[in-house]
Amino acid sequence: MRKITGRRRNALEPGGVDATMKIEIWSDVACPWCYIGKRRFETALAEFPHRDSVDIEWKSYQLDPSVPGHYDGTELDYLSQRKGMAPEQVKQMFAHVTETAKGEGLDYHFDKVVVANSFTAHRLIHLAAGHGRQDAAKERLLSDHFEHGKDIGNQEYLTELGEALGLPAQEVAELFTSDKFTDEVNEDINEARAIGVTGVPFFVIDRKYGISGAQPAELFSQALNQAWQEANPLIPVGASDAEACGPDGCSV
Repeated sequence: MRKITGRRRNALEPGGVDATMKIEIWSDVACPWCYIGKRRFETALAEFPHRDSVDIEWKSYQLDPSVPGHYDGTELDYLSQRKGMAPEQVKQMFAHVTETAKGEGLDYHFDKVVVANSFTAHRLIHLAAGHGRQDAAKERLLSDHFEHGKDIGNQEYLTELGEALGLPAQEVAELFTSDKFTDEVNEDINEARAIGVTGVPFFVIDRKYGISGAQPAELFSQALNQAWQEANPLIPVGASDAEACGPDGCSV
C-alpha cells in the first residue's frame, strides 16, 4: 500500500451515499486478476463496519488498446502470438489463475474466452454509472468474459447486457452510433498514468492510499480500517486526569 497525492473526489453515481470514504478502482474487464481482486475487496468490504459510508467508483483501463474489434484466435493464441509468451508458459498461467479464482468462488474457462477490445464495454460501464448500475455492469462483464465465453466487444451482446441492466435502449444504442463516453474512458486511462498506475487492478482510497494488484482480503481490510481511522480520528473530551481504572488499579 502506497500513498498517493491529490484531491479527494465526490461521489458520481446518483442515489449514492454521502460518502465519508471514496474508493476508486482502475480495472479492465479483460483482466483475470481484476475479477479476483474485485472478489477479495468485496470480502473485506463486507466485514468493514463503515461499509455504508463507502462510495466506490470503477475507473476504465485497457491492458491492450491495440486488440482488434474481432480477434481470430483463442486467448492462448493471443498471448503466445501477440505477447510472445511460450504456449506452455501460458497454459501454466491459465491453470494457476483458474485455481486461484476458484478459491474466490469464480469459475474461469480460458478455453472459452473470446479475445476482444474492451473499450466499448468501458463506455457501457460509464453509461451504467449514470443510472446507478455501474457495479452490476462491471460484475456482469467480468463474469460473462471469464466464466461464460461472451464476446465483450460484440454490439449484440452489449445491447442485450444493457437491456438486462435496465439501461435505456436509446442510450445503449448511442454507444454504437456516437463517441459518447469516449472522453470519459480516455480521461480514466490518462488519470491512471498521471498517478503512476502501471497495472491493474489498482485501488485508491481517498486519493491517499494506493493498493496494487489482487491483494488478499486481509490487506484490503487493513487498508480500509487504517484509512478510516486517519480520516476520522478519535478526539478525547474532558480532563485526562479524571477518575478511571487501568491495568495497575483504579484512581482514588
